[in-house]
Amino acid sequence: MMKRLLPSFSLFTLPFYLFTLSFYLFTSPAEAQIKNPMLWADVPDPDVIRVGDTFYLVSTTMHLMPGGPIMASKDLKNWETVGYIFDRLTDSPKYDLAFSLPLDEQKGEGVGTVYGRGQWATSLKYHNGKFWALLAPNEAGAMGHTYIFTAEKAEGPWTIHSRLRHFHDATLFFDDDGTPYVFFGTGEMCQLTRDLKGVVDGSLRHYFQREDEERGLLEGTRVIKHRGTYYAMLISHSFGNGLHRREVCYRTKDLNGKWEKNVILESDFGGFSYLAQGTIVDSEEGDWYGIMFQDRGGVGRVLTLSPVRWIDGWPMLGDENGKVPETMRPYRSGMPEKAIVCADEFASSEMGLHWQWNHNPVDEAWSLTERPGFLRLKTSRVVPNLYLAPNTLTQRMMGPTCSGVVTLDVSHMKDGDCAGFAAFNGDSGVLTIKKEGKKLLLVMSEQKVSLTEREKAVTKVEETVVETVELPSALLNSRTPACLRLKITGDFQPGHHDAANFYYSLDGEQWTQIGTKNYRMVFDYRRFFMGTKFAIFNYATKKKGGYVDVDEFLFNS
Repeated sequence: MMKRLLPSFSLFTLPFYLFTLSFYLFTSPAEAQIKNPMLWADVPDPDVIRVGDTFYLVSTTMHLMPGGPIMASKDLKNWETVGYIFDRLTDSPKYDLAFSLPLDEQKGEGVGTVYGRGQWATSLKYHNGKFWALLAPNEAGAMGHTYIFTAEKAEGPWTIHSRLRHFHDATLFFDDDGTPYVFFGTGEMCQLTRDLKGVVDGSLRHYFQREDEERGLLEGTRVIKHRGTYYAMLISHSFGNGLHRREVCYRTKDLNGKWEKNVILESDFGGFSYLAQGTIVDSEEGDWYGIMFQDRGGVGRVLTLSPVRWIDGWPMLGDENGKVPETMRPYRSGMPEKAIVCADEFASSEMGLHWQWNHNPVDEAWSLTERPGFLRLKTSRVVPNLYLAPNTLTQRMMGPTCSGVVTLDVSHMKDGDCAGFAAFNGDSGVLTIKKEGKKLLLVMSEQKVSLTEREKAVTKVEETVVETVELPSALLNSRTPACLRLKITGDFQPGHHDAANFYYSLDGEQWTQIGTKNYRMVFDYRRFFMGTKFAIFNYATKKKGGYVDVDEFLFNS
């Protein structure tokens, strides 16, 4: 039976009250505080661990490559991407964006895309001096088989250790004696062999049965062990009888025994709905923090940070009222400022870890060395639209407001080429530079993709052209190339309707707004299932071989 707990005072709980009080009495200056959301960007399905003095975070990025981003922080405020679990997935040509036929021609494996599929809900662990990651693509059949990766360092390189049957929203767990388990789905678990290459026969079972009030899935499992007790934390999608989305916890002292349940977080926050799914993590001093995500519309699913108060042996998240606080004191002060979204002058010979490609990239069709200081994007296949274009490069948009600017040399585009900058999602606001014969046009359009339910094949792209301007022919002069600048702003403040606006500049100083004003960005779990991204693209509709050079990407938030 579920219990609803109120804080109780005792000598046992006194340290936790003092810890909680310290967050509010001894806060650092306002500019140094963590303002929730801790990461106001699309960072869903988090798992967080601490190794030594460093916190490591992994998140879901689905069809973006490389995948399984590992982010690190010393203070729970400044996060940076330090590596990826894999560069690409190769189970199917779908990952290459190479097959997406009209609906009446769909036959056989390989047809379609992996929009909204790919890597989901990765579990991150550290055991016996190694990092371990378990993930299962949200696919049927062999494409959905679970991967277990391992690495000596969180930054990588990571290698595939084994492949197992599909485990939905799973967590890997090592007991004190090293015995490995997988907890997954709605209350399911099994024991793995010691080499993590198989499931122990007869170990698959349900460790709890869903109660009547739980009308949806319990998923996103994260498991820890603390003071001899096992804790399994899951998101509950219970909307009946006055209940909301919430984080529930099951606990036991015996994995083969009875588990009891409690709600550990049921909180709305910041003018948006209730939040859940994530985990808790301790500091070197034994303080505990909860990291949970919240759906926030067009920007995606953002991360919040809360204190954890251990009350009667339960890890209760939130402030003294059980709510996510507006601000938190960083775990450490004086740490250098870092971010997961970054500007880039493309001065390195390697792609920055803040970038991800839409599906697997075509490696021979991009370069950072052919023209030093520029990113060269070449057309490598003829495609009908942006949603099938290879080598579209993305970064997250961020709240509360942000802007991105790209500077492009378009003098080597071919007839029929389309290059530009987009607020990219299932519904996209797009700035497209189109080469039509000897003309160069800038088109702002609204684009909406339709995908088949099973194979995610692109069946239709609705494109509504809002405004078109003809660009100066000087931009096509390859001997003295001029640069064109494109800008997209995003406003994700509550009540501002996730608005994007679009601009261009021919001199880098004067900006002209173009197309839809306050274009509304949306989050659609049936298609992309992710927040809107800044996207730089270049594709051919008639003949491959053209290219554009990207001089820089500027970012402000």
